[in-house]
Amino acid sequence: MTPLDTQPAPLTDADRFDPVSGFRVDSAREITSLMRQLNDAATPIQLVSPDGMVVRTILWSVDPDAGRLSFRADPDDHQMTRLIEGDDATAVAYLDAVKLQFDLQDMLLVRGSRACAMQARMPRQMYRFQRRQAFRVRTLDRGMPTAVVRHPSIPDMTLQLPVVDVSIGGCALLLPDTTPPLEPGSELHGVLIALDADTRFVATLRLHHVTSIQPHGQGVRLGCGLSGLSGESERALQRYIDHTQKRRRLLSLS
Repeated sequence: MTPLDTQPAPLTDADRFDPVSGFRVDSAREITSLMRQLNDAATPIQLVSPDGMVVRTILWSVDPDAGRLSFRADPDDHQMTRLIEGDDATAVAYLDAVKLQFDLQDMLLVRGSRACAMQARMPRQMYRFQRRQAFRVRTLDRGMPTAVVRHPSIPDMTLQLPVVDVSIGGCALLLPDTTPPLEPGSELHGVLIALDADTRFVATLRLHHVTSIQPHGQGVRLGCGLSGLSGESERALQRYIDHTQKRRRLLSLS
């Protein structure tokens, strides 16, 4: 991870088209869950001021009832003092391949007999950014996403294959055993991928590997690289990945 990785991502004004709106988390329950994960793992957190000053800390406690967060603080750290006096900072941290970002306000220094903490108000929203090329999500079973592919060896044959999982850099398709096989190394152009009603795009797939996924020859898994997306399509795919992760986490909490 480079220092640039841990800088806050630029966000647009709320009253304009917001390309990061798909990454916003505004559920109090989910925000609390993410904060507790940071707390439990003692995850390093960078607090960044508007002028670029960086203070490194960890989250010590999460109090959703009081709506407060407590961070480790050194009372002799002049940068922490400046940060608190400015009362404006952006926190950036990583949970595995997910970058979390949230603003801190109402900051104050709390001194105890043995320790010192910086407290701030629990944010009402935060952002989750998936590190590119890093994470693959299984598609939800309802309304199975599909990829419409022309068979490279039989141009007149059009296949509609289920999309098993997807990432920014690739996807896995299910090829029934009744279909003529596809060879690794094949390049499939003009593939229409429909993940849901809002996420449809055309891409180029390169078949990397073919794997049997069932013991009795009921089909094979096609591992494909994904390329040729427009900027708009790539943003739509990233939103789909983030929303799918979010829905799966909410299902696991229910």
